[in-house]
Amino acid sequence: MRRYDVARAGSGLLFALSLLAGCARVPDVDASGLALRRVVIYRNGVAYFERRGIIDADQVTFRVRKEKVGDFLATLAVIEAGGSSVRSASFPVEVDDGSDEDDAPAAPGPEVTVAPPPGDKGATAAKKKRDELEKVKLTLDGREHDLVVGYVAETPVWRPSYRLVMGAIGAPGAASVDPRATSKQAHLQAWGIVQNLSGEDWNGVKLSLVAGAPLAFQATLDRAAIPPRPIVSDQGEVIASVPTSETTLATEAAQPAPPPPPSMPAPVAPQAEVEAAHEYAFDAEEGVAAGRTGAATAKMPTRPAAKRAYGGAPGAAGPQRGGAVFADDPAAMDSKAMMNPSPPRNMSALAAVAMEAGTTRYDIPFPVDIPDRSATMVLLLAKQVPGESIFLFAPDGGVPASSSHPFRVARFTNDTKGLLERGPIAVFENGSFLGQGMVEPLPPGATTTVPFALERGLAVDTAREESAEGARIAKIEGGALEIERDWVTHTKYAVRNGGDLAARTLVKHPRLHGTRLHAPPKGTEDNVGTGSALVPIDVPRRGTAVLDVDERRLFRQQIDWLSQLADDAVQAYLKDPRADATVAKQLGHAWDVRGKLRPAIDERDKLIAEQERLQQQSHELRQNLRAIEKNRTADELRRDLTDRLAKASARLDEITKRVIVLEMQINEQQIRFRDLTNEIKLLAPLAPVRAAP
Repeated sequence: MRRYDVARAGSGLLFALSLLAGCARVPDVDASGLALRRVVIYRNGVAYFERRGIIDADQVTFRVRKEKVGDFLATLAVIEAGGSSVRSASFPVEVDDGSDEDDAPAAPGPEVTVAPPPGDKGATAAKKKRDELEKVKLTLDGREHDLVVGYVAETPVWRPSYRLVMGAIGAPGAASVDPRATSKQAHLQAWGIVQNLSGEDWNGVKLSLVAGAPLAFQATLDRAAIPPRPIVSDQGEVIASVPTSETTLATEAAQPAPPPPPSMPAPVAPQAEVEAAHEYAFDAEEGVAAGRTGAATAKMPTRPAAKRAYGGAPGAAGPQRGGAVFADDPAAMDSKAMMNPSPPRNMSALAAVAMEAGTTRYDIPFPVDIPDRSATMVLLLAKQVPGESIFLFAPDGGVPASSSHPFRVARFTNDTKGLLERGPIAVFENGSFLGQGMVEPLPPGATTTVPFALERGLAVDTAREESAEGARIAKIEGGALEIERDWVTHTKYAVRNGGDLAARTLVKHPRLHGTRLHAPPKGTEDNVGTGSALVPIDVPRRGTAVLDVDERRLFRQQIDWLSQLADDAVQAYLKDPRADATVAKQLGHAWDVRGKLRPAIDERDKLIAEQERLQQQSHELRQNLRAIEKNRTADELRRDLTDRLAKASARLDEITKRVIVLEMQINEQQIRFRDLTNEIKLLAPLAPVRAAP
């Protein structure tokens, strides 16, 4: 081989080795003799790492990536299970001296010409600077130590993923199953996806996933911080203005104040309590899994996926699990049906759920191996939960057709012990994949409704009506009457079902501010936090059902005692068993007087209206008589008009006399009624009777 071929081959080998070296990523934290034993990952971009080992030396050296030193120092905690104590921790301080390491001359050596790899030189230098390792040294007291070291470092958040298998109603082996009629149970699986980008392999670590985001910030303890100080200079002493004087009047000398009591020293926690707190914060390796999960080491079970059985003779299907029917005989399985996710047989392989400081933690009961730059999924829970597949009418601006058609939804309750974090969910039913949705954070005991498809077999029309209804006494003071009324809004949803099956539907009704639901249907969920209510309605096959959502808001108005609204309010108060006896008695006496006053006023008003009509009629009759006064051929008409005018005049005289009598009676009754009502005082209204849902 010629020389230039040998040189080319050597250059290519060096170039390949440089590429491999560039791809390798140094670990964020490394310490010889301290193996990684535990990782707790949170949902805020940090994780707690715990290392343990026997150290037979007088110091431990940690190699930490340059940008991770601040976080490492801010969260470093050392627990000694045995041996001597830790004396100190030393670390370098980053100082900007203005020099550029990349411009430093290279050390003398053999010159090798290699083609530069593609890429930006500045980016390569920045990556080289990021991969630099700083040394943090722990000085120990003595030689032998059993150390447990914990710290927090950045790491990708763990992400949940859910599967929900809806249980179908029907006998095992039934030839056909209603795809829209579901039972009240569902099988829920929760998986956690973990990514390892720490630069080292996680081998046999105890993994915990926390459904929470404690406060964590970036620390810069490795950088020198020198705060600015004020500058003081000597400019001499010059009085720029004449100060004003202060005058104090002569008084007797005050007695000296007693000396302050001696300050008490701050209480110091006993050493035993401090050590107990440290032991609680950083569990030793032994007993962590056994104490929380009951299973020290258990491997993830594997099982062949079981198929759903459809059709066949009775008894061909196997036991029912999670709402799905499994067959033990492969020949009895329907090869065309999709397989539902099945629950694990070894339930001890599930994560142990614990509540700690208001957050939910999932402890994996078996050691986990996650190589660097890889991800893994761990099964957190598999549980039967209350659930069903129904419909939800919830118009969404991103789905224009949802303004007239409902969604198909999976509705289930989180009856686990912990919080379900936000994540995607896949829905299965009757051996088929139905769709995907997104689960929002779901606390224990809460119920969620997850849309996964649009149902065009149902159509919804919406209409709204408003009116004022009711009358209740709100306040009586100073002879004035104030009542409460309900401003009623009726929102009507007409749901048409074009299918052959009945449809259980929830209507997500946007609640009006300041209103209350009146007589809602049974099963209504009024969610104050979201400003909406879920109202159920059952729609028959090929039929229409109308849902009337009644919302009411109280408002007050001052009215006349003699109005019909006043009579309605007082009569309702007198019939209410909660009414104040004294006020009810006073109102009863006043209403006896009103019972005489109101008819008299009504009769007077009626007579006055008749009087005005007769006066107008008499005026017209007189004008007609003047018009035919000289017409000799209108004698008969003149006699008729004269007779009608005489009758009107006689009736006007009767009305005038009766109105005078009524006015006297009305004035008398008004005075009595005013005196009675002025004595009534009611400041607190009765609470309105709420209709039970």
